[in-house]
Amino acid sequence: MAHEDKNLSAYQNVFFVGIAGAGMSALAQYLQGTGVQVSGSDRFFNQNPNSLIEKQLEAQGIVCYPQGASQLGTTCDLVVVSTAIENSVPEVQAAKERSIPLMRRSELLALICCSKKTIAIAGTSGKSSTAGMLFQILSDGGLDPSVITGAGLTSLIENGLIGNAHVGKSDWLIIEADESDGSIVGYRPYISVLLNIDKDHQEIDELQTLFSVFKANTSYRFITNHANALSAAFSVDPKFDFAFEESSVGYNAEHFRQEGFIIHFQMLGENFRLKTVGRHNVENASAAIAVAHQIGMPLSAIASSLYNYRGIYRRHQIIGEKEGMVVIDDYAHNPAKCAASLRACQPLGKKLVGWFQPHGYGPTRFLKDDFIHEIAHALRPEDEIWMSEIFYAGGTVVKDISAKDLVEGIKRLGKKAFFVEDRQELLEAMRPSLENADVLLLMGARDPSLEEFGKHVVKSVL
Repeated sequence: MAHEDKNLSAYQNVFFVGIAGAGMSALAQYLQGTGVQVSGSDRFFNQNPNSLIEKQLEAQGIVCYPQGASQLGTTCDLVVVSTAIENSVPEVQAAKERSIPLMRRSELLALICCSKKTIAIAGTSGKSSTAGMLFQILSDGGLDPSVITGAGLTSLIENGLIGNAHVGKSDWLIIEADESDGSIVGYRPYISVLLNIDKDHQEIDELQTLFSVFKANTSYRFITNHANALSAAFSVDPKFDFAFEESSVGYNAEHFRQEGFIIHFQMLGENFRLKTVGRHNVENASAAIAVAHQIGMPLSAIASSLYNYRGIYRRHQIIGEKEGMVVIDDYAHNPAKCAASLRACQPLGKKLVGWFQPHGYGPTRFLKDDFIHEIAHALRPEDEIWMSEIFYAGGTVVKDISAKDLVEGIKRLGKKAFFVEDRQELLEAMRPSLENADVLLLMGARDPSLEEFGKHVVKSVL
C-alpha cells in the first residue's frame, strides 16, 4: 500500500480498480474535480457495457475500462483498490510489476480528509441521509461544502451526475465514515457525528472499539445520538448531542408526526418539515441540525433548507405511483435498516408488500438470525415480505446460505414470507398479493442493476 507520509499533491494520474462501486466512484469524481486525471476499471463493465454509471463517469472526463482489459498508462502514479478487489486482478498485478503504489479506498479518503475541514458522519445506519441533509443545509447557507457520500443526492442527479460527490470552494467537507471495513479509525475529522451502533458487519464490541478510536481522533466536536443507547454512551457533552423525545440533550426532537410523505417535528421552538418518511429520518435530520447550528447557522434557515431537501438516490425514493398503490425503492440492507424501512412505510397504507435482495453471502450468514428477528417483528399481520436470492458480485466466496433460509425463519415466527429465487420471476408470483396492497417496498444494496430492476417493476405493476 502507498506510504502514509504522502499527500494528495503527490498523485496526478490515478487509476481506480472497482470504480463503479458507490464509494469508489465518489472518490474518483472528487479527484477528477480537483484536477487529477482519473481512469478506472470494473468487472461490472464486463457484463454491462455502456452502462449508465460508465457514461456518467466518462462524461466527467474519467476513462473507463472493463476489468482486465485496461491499461494503467505510462503516467499512472497511484492505483486505488476497494476491499472487494483480489490480488489476482490483472490491474493489481500490473501495478505491482511496475512498482506503482497501491492504496485502499479508505486510505485515499483519509488523505482527502486531512486536506479539508471535515465533518464525518458515522454509524451503522443513516450516514448517507444525514450527509445529504447536511450538504443541503450548508449549501443553502452559502458555505459551498464538498461532499463524498455513498449515495447520490437527488439535487446533483438532476444535473446528470451520479450525485455522490461534489467539489465545493470552501474548506468544509462532509463524508461518510465507514465502519464496515474498519477504515473509520484512519480519519481525523474536525467534527464527528455518531448516529447509532447496531450489529452489521461486526459484533457490537468490535464496533465500540472502532468508534472509540474515531472519537479520540476527532479534533473539535463529537456529537452523539441519545436515542440510541450504545451511541449515547460515547457522549462528550449532552448539550452538543441530539435525541428523540429526550429533554436532557441540546437538540431534542419532539412532537413527531407523519402525514403521508411529510414528517413534522419541533426542536428548540422551531418547526421542521421534511418530504420523507419515518422516525429514523427525524434522527438523521436532528444530527444535521445539531452540526449546522453549532457551526453558526440559524435554526430558521436550517428549517427552510430541510423542507427543500430533495432526498437521495434509493432512500425511500418514490419510483412509481397510481391510485391505490405506491412503489418505493430503498437501500436498506442490514436488519435494523430493513425493519426501519418497513415501519416507515406502514403509515402509508393498510397493507405493505416488501421485497428484499440480500447482498453478500458472508454478511447474510453473519446476520441471519438478526434479519429473521428484525424483519418478522416489523411486519404487521397483513404485511408480506418476499425475497430473491443473495446478490453475488463475483470473486471467491462460499455459498452456504440462501435467502430462503431467512424466509423460512420469518415464517416460523408466524409472519407472511415468500421466496422466489430468480427475481425475474418475482412479479408473476407476487401479482395476487399486490391486488390489495397499498405499498410495494423494494429493498437491497450493492447491486448496480437494482435501479433498472425497480423501473421494470414499476412498468409491470402500475
